[in-house]
Amino acid sequence: MQRAIFTLTPAEGKRLIAKGVRHLPEVGKAFRQGKIIIAGGTTNAYVAEELLGIEVSKVRYTAGIITKGETGVTPRESRIKPFVIVKGEVVDENWEDVLDDFGPDDVFIKGANAVDATGMAGVLVAHPQGGTIGRALGVLAARGSHLVVPVGLEKMIPSVSLAARNCGIMRFQHSLGMPVGLIPLVQGKVVTELVALEILASVEAVALGAGGVGGSEGSVVIAVSGDADDVERVFNLVKEIKGEPPVQGIG
Repeated sequence: MQRAIFTLTPAEGKRLIAKGVRHLPEVGKAFRQGKIIIAGGTTNAYVAEELLGIEVSKVRYTAGIITKGETGVTPRESRIKPFVIVKGEVVDENWEDVLDDFGPDDVFIKGANAVDATGMAGVLVAHPQGGTIGRALGVLAARGSHLVVPVGLEKMIPSVSLAARNCGIMRFQHSLGMPVGLIPLVQGKVVTELVALEILASVEAVALGAGGVGGSEGSVVIAVSGDADDVERVFNLVKEIKGEPPVQGIG
């Protein structure tokens, strides 16, 4: 048994999470044989990079965004539309049309704005009809399709359920930024940095602390334990990820 400790910034965590998502069995199967929709989100931009081997503008691969200390939206004219993958190839089709053809082995990837200690994730929504996730959830739940939720531990809150009961775009009388609701992703497979590490190697990963200054704001301190080869594999991967540049906000 060996142990290792390291710290990941939010951007480094996003890169690690994306690598973990790429190695999920259901994602691999859908990439080879079925359909994958990668909804907007900065972490999902990393997922697209890992799956497709391309470079994606993180800030433009969003609809809603938290930046400059406020909740807001990405200007529609600058957004990159969601990637739709059918049998390993990106297709130029509307994601909603492809979603309507989803089956139980297909995968919808949607990032989150919140995650709690129970593993529940939630998505903030400013659109009165729930935006992307509002459109997708009914189809995914009804058909048993896979919902994969990449989300960093920087987004940990006490309770997603409590948060959902205390917001809604029409319930606020004052707002710095856009008022929002929150949709819990009850059936989603949540992939944090800890889950990603355990996907990528036979290790146990534990969060020890979080936060920082001087560019390390939102960082998480992690310990892993396992057989020597697995710990070394993880440690070498983390060293490769270190230095991932931070995601820049909207100019």
